[in-house]
Amino acid sequence: MRAIFLDKDGTLVEDIPYNVNPALLELTWQAGQALQLLKELGYAVFVVTNQPGVARGLFTEAALEALEKRLSELLAQYGVALDGFYYCPHSADGTVERYAVSCTCRKPMPGMLFRAAHEHGIDLAASWMIGDILNDVEAGRRAGCRTVLIDNGNETEWKMSAHRAPHLTAPDLYVAATMIASFPDERPLSGQPAGSGVAAP
Repeated sequence: MRAIFLDKDGTLVEDIPYNVNPALLELTWQAGQALQLLKELGYAVFVVTNQPGVARGLFTEAALEALEKRLSELLAQYGVALDGFYYCPHSADGTVERYAVSCTCRKPMPGMLFRAAHEHGIDLAASWMIGDILNDVEAGRRAGCRTVLIDNGNETEWKMSAHRAPHLTAPDLYVAATMIASFPDERPLSGQPAGSGVAAP
């Protein structure tokens, strides 16, 4: 199986900090059509999202269940079903003791991607990570995936390194999907960014 790993806030849905109100959930522009295209290409689709609000006591893990359900309803309007929804509830600066820990699942670490790959038999080298900040790119690269940065203004620090150089850069998820659709079958040599769409600080 090959997969698309998607950041949630700012990539798949509009970014409302710490939102767990299903009524406020809104897909980003043409996100439904983007996932339609990616599914047609044969990719499974997984959400991988940091949710430090759990560690900070702003909401519970149970609140994320309703959010996932609403997201599934929104995507169902486009005939798209998620293949998995993974979240990291941890944050080292949290106030809820059981979640206030350093972990390997919080992006830029690749733990959520490794877990999904283990549970679903995913070929990470044939998969993509798409997100709107360089922590998403780093998580994808550390997992061995190709990466796309959605350059929509949400990345503000631009702390670059080899792990944080996206293979492609796109203004939104739909353009990212079309770029993946036209990407050469061969994998970039030595994990280097391919093509002319590499982001610059």
